[in-house]
Amino acid sequence: FYWKKPPSGQMLQYNFDVNKGNIYIKFMEGAKTNICYNVLDRNVHERNLGEKVAYYWEGNSPDHHQTITYNQLLRNVCRCANALKLLGVKKGDRVAIYLPMIPELVYTMLACARIGAVHSIVFAGFSSESLCERIVDAQCNILVTADGVYRGDKLINLKKIASEAVERCKERFVPVCCSLLSEEPLTNTDASTLKLMTILLFLLCVLQTPWDESCDIWWDDLMDGVSDECEPEWMDSEDPLFILYTSGSTGKPKGVLHTVTGYMLYTSLTFKYVFDYHHDDVYWCTADIGWITGHSYITYGPLANGATSVLFEGVPVYPHVGRLWEIIEKYGVSKFYTAPTAIRLLMKYGREPLQRYDLSSLRVLGTVGEPINPEAWLWYYDVVGQQRCPVIDTFWQTETGGHVLTPLPAATPLKPGSATCPFFGVQPAILNEHGEELEGEAEGYLVFRKPWPGIMRGVYGNQERFESTYFRKFPGFYVTGDGCRRDQDGYYWITGRIDDMLNVSGHLLSTAEVEAALTEHPSVAEAAVVSRPHAVKGECLYCFVTLKDHKEFNRTLMEELKRKGKIMRRVLRQIAHNEKDLGDLSTLADPKVVDVLFSQRCEAAA
Repeated sequence: FYWKKPPSGQMLQYNFDVNKGNIYIKFMEGAKTNICYNVLDRNVHERNLGEKVAYYWEGNSPDHHQTITYNQLLRNVCRCANALKLLGVKKGDRVAIYLPMIPELVYTMLACARIGAVHSIVFAGFSSESLCERIVDAQCNILVTADGVYRGDKLINLKKIASEAVERCKERFVPVCCSLLSEEPLTNTDASTLKLMTILLFLLCVLQTPWDESCDIWWDDLMDGVSDECEPEWMDSEDPLFILYTSGSTGKPKGVLHTVTGYMLYTSLTFKYVFDYHHDDVYWCTADIGWITGHSYITYGPLANGATSVLFEGVPVYPHVGRLWEIIEKYGVSKFYTAPTAIRLLMKYGREPLQRYDLSSLRVLGTVGEPINPEAWLWYYDVVGQQRCPVIDTFWQTETGGHVLTPLPAATPLKPGSATCPFFGVQPAILNEHGEELEGEAEGYLVFRKPWPGIMRGVYGNQERFESTYFRKFPGFYVTGDGCRRDQDGYYWITGRIDDMLNVSGHLLSTAEVEAALTEHPSVAEAAVVSRPHAVKGECLYCFVTLKDHKEFNRTLMEELKRKGKIMRRVLRQIAHNEKDLGDLSTLADPKVVDVLFSQRCEAAA
């Protein structure tokens, strides 16, 4: 990477113990660089990748597609950066981005990074209230949006939502000035003088678009005539890069803050090794840039490596159930990264849609977003990867910035459903409720004992919430909020959010474990489990189940699903007590395993 100024202090300084003072993390303090320069200019001017494809953009409709080289990407980002500067945006200002998965989303976020503005991207599906909350909390003074977007065959009127959000923002600030005609530049402002201006990208030509001359401006008008060269703002290592909001347990979103250098290095390194990136790869992550996966593994990580990526606006089954496989064949995708939810959705349609397409270009498959149940993992490996592509099950969070538990392709022996081992330099631990560290095989709270470069630096504007959420429960550790099991081989298995644990008749159950048991049934495509009050048990399970195509929900199936979780607990308990009369074993996938378990139990007892 290019450094305008090298670091002058220690490589890493931090405090994870609230009893010793404020929590902080500093990495490569004293260094100056610019992440946009490193992911674009360096690739174009130093690595001669200007004519290499940065993105194959694939629209919601198969008829809409575009190829964007690194040269084109750099020019468009510079034009956008200059346009923002004309409006007075400068280092430290916050810019809200509420756009669908189109190239202009990448242009805008990188333009912000180029001039030192802090981008706050909001998923283009959130309500006006959610958008307003994020604008207000981050004190954004620019909002970039579009008139609308089709998601599948559903039309979403983004500008209507954005205008409602702006009106809500006005109600919360007195006085509010939204005039573009003011000669006074937009600056960091306090809560009483928020200025909010909307830049609108015109896409669809089918909507009656709300318009406010005092604060709305067309994207094309703004970009017209601006230069495609823009000198980057050289940023300190720990200057803010972006704010990304994640839902909090209180209902108020948390603005997770990431900074320049550590995030740049960590996303670059994890992308390179976790996906085994090579120069001729075509990589595709199906996430939305409105989430951290899109920030780290659609934009910053791949571009830092000079990679070619697919940028997809649509949904997996529109206009037909083979859309993903069609795109893989079209672009020769070699590295494919998607969510277990999408995999389970596609499982419903079986093997037939895949057999119409050539998926031989695939080399590595990845999953992200939640623990993947073994049945979905095996289908992904057997059917999509044709038993030749490793499945990389990555565990990480908005807060971690990048992968923290993950296998490495062809280097880590795989176990379906396990995130396996920590990434380089990451030090996990498992604690019990009393904060005592558990060794060997264990189950408890997943924590980390020291930072890595890409970890969050705070909750925007709220140090108290940062410390209470992530560090106060177990001083000296970063607390993920997830439960975890470590097996005899040292592999980690995420069991779900700690606040999603249920106490049913004295049994502490993880919703993730119950969901995994339900999805093992051959008729079930997907399941979600929550708790409901129960007069006798305190809590009971309330299960939402989606069946595979052509499967019928009836009383027999309901009884099978009820027994699915109970049967294994009952059988295991009886084996532990050496009770031979086990009753009905018909719902076990392989009843012969009982003999093996009894045999091993006896050996252990002897």
